[in-house]
Amino acid sequence: MALRAYALLTLTALLWSGNAIAGRLAVGHISPMMLTALRWGLCLAASTLLAAPHLRRDWPVLRRHAPLLFAYGGIGFTAFNGLFYLAAHSTTALNIVILQGAMPLFIFLISFAAFGVRVSRGQAAGFLFTFAGVLVTASNGSLAALLHLQLNRGDALILLSVLFYSVYAVALRWKPQLHWLSFMAAISAGAFFTSMPIAALEAGYGAGQWPDATGWAVVLYAAFFPGLIAQACFIAGTGMIGSNRAGLFINLVPVFGALMSLLLLGETLRPYHVLGLGLVLAGLALAELRRARQSPPVTLPETPALPEDALPEDALPGEALPEDAAADLAAASDRPAAAPAR
Repeated sequence: MALRAYALLTLTALLWSGNAIAGRLAVGHISPMMLTALRWGLCLAASTLLAAPHLRRDWPVLRRHAPLLFAYGGIGFTAFNGLFYLAAHSTTALNIVILQGAMPLFIFLISFAAFGVRVSRGQAAGFLFTFAGVLVTASNGSLAALLHLQLNRGDALILLSVLFYSVYAVALRWKPQLHWLSFMAAISAGAFFTSMPIAALEAGYGAGQWPDATGWAVVLYAAFFPGLIAQACFIAGTGMIGSNRAGLFINLVPVFGALMSLLLLGETLRPYHVLGLGLVLAGLALAELRRARQSPPVTLPETPALPEDALPEDALPGEALPEDAAADLAAASDRPAAAPAR
């Protein structure tokens, strides 16, 4: 399960690295809240279409947990994306990458404050290594760039957006049991309906901008790759290994962003690219390997074998048994084990 989580979270970081580039490309082609609303509107339409059979089955759970699901979309998607795209208008890509690298630290602090989840030494060391990799990659290996780093209003917005997404990531522990497409449709609905009033307010103040051709390309990319696919992967990966461990993978985003620039923009591979990637991977490995050494093996108690006739023929997995069948099972579990055949 851990390897599958690593793969899902690595794919998430790869797709999110493109979102940072898309956010910068969107400037001048679509306004921030218009991008957020259209992005999650498309994601809602696609996930609803794909999830139609699951939505009918999951409807009682969706209705019961509607406020929580609505909050997931409003906090994790609308607030985060809106502030992120707005900040891209007034800060640099360097600042965005470095400040976004603080997200694992926010997740650690919120997990401890809300649930008392302590950070292991391996996770703390892993964060330091991965954040060092972020600094090396974002600054192009230049200490002078870091020393002359200037913070502005856009940087405050990035930190606020990081805080919102960290709250969402930690709160995923309350996620109800739903098919992943049903869950994505529900939280996309929350994101769309919370972003619409803000987009209308943006337009009312004269700051709204309907997308041109480049803007629509950004909307389509943001909706399906960093949106539907990456968010589903992050939710699944977080559910498998927890928010503290999953959060460290976010620091792969700037490294992948740099590698994408090499591939798409023809930039030259530099030693600091290799060093940055090496530090992030070392941090992830350190956090996971140290945890594996500290976790004792789990031994499950043996379950007595049950006779084949103890279960009704029409019983389904997870289905409650009638009282007489339950009694038969209880009696069967108390029988001594049969002697081995000779």
